[in-house]
Amino acid sequence: MPLTLSVLGQENIIKRVGGNAEVRAHLQSLGFVPGAIVTVVSSMSGNLIVNIKDTRIAISKEMAQKIIV
Repeated sequence: MPLTLSVLGQENIIKRVGGNAEVRAHLQSLGFVPGAIVTVVSSMSGNLIVNIKDTRIAISKEMAQKIIV
């Protein structure tokens, strides 16, 4: 399922990162790689604040839909 459907506070393991090569490279540079654990901290209008590798990152709804957990 896409990260946008994840329950707040639940740890998820990233299975796949979609999108074109540029988008995938950007997300991977932020730590969104298969096998990484990501937790949704907050959701506002579909945009998410997530905790990944002890760092909080804000990502748009469009980007979050490309991350499959």
